[in-house]
Amino acid sequence: MEPNQTFLNLPDEKKRRIENAAADEFSDNGYRSASINAIVSRVGIAKGSIFQYFGDKKGLFLFIFGQSVEKVKDYLKEVRDATADAPLGVRLEETLKAGVGFTRKHPVIYRLYVRTLAEKEIPFRSEILTSIRRYSLEYLRSLLETAREKGELRDGVNVEAACFIIDAAMDRFLQALTLPHMDGGLGIHNADDEELEQRIKILCDSLLTGVTP
Repeated sequence: MEPNQTFLNLPDEKKRRIENAAADEFSDNGYRSASINAIVSRVGIAKGSIFQYFGDKKGLFLFIFGQSVEKVKDYLKEVRDATADAPLGVRLEETLKAGVGFTRKHPVIYRLYVRTLAEKEIPFRSEILTSIRRYSLEYLRSLLETAREKGELRDGVNVEAACFIIDAAMDRFLQALTLPHMDGGLGIHNADDEELEQRIKILCDSLLTGVTP
């Protein structure tokens, strides 16, 4: 969702304040309970400005979420390029480490994602979440296809199914960082950096080797 050109013409510092205030409000209160009044009060602008810039609350939310997704994509592209020559196991570990780093560097963005998973009334929620999963699967597919070209995958591996499993496991791992009930006994929630690194390696090793001899 692209905002009005009037917003794009604002000074960068003012755009960032609006984006940060909106992201905080949506991530703290969800879409339905988020208050435009609270956002404009924090930024110090007229309420009508938000409607001028984004049309309505839905337009503002979709813009903020879209900006957040682009940050995630940039993060993953950096990991993919930096590990291009590494074995698949290392690339998966570095991807999950980057995910942990992202949730810590951008906690508001990650809270916004978790809110979107839980709140059914968000406009275009299904389309938003589908686009996220699609990009994640495309990213993982690129890693696995490269690994296949290098001879790292055993014959008969279904890449689509493998991507689905890896994506699900990594998504659950990251959710467990902030949601204790998602931990499932792996000891991810509230683990320190050394413990998290160990658990990342354990998870990625398990994904690569499976559970049969």
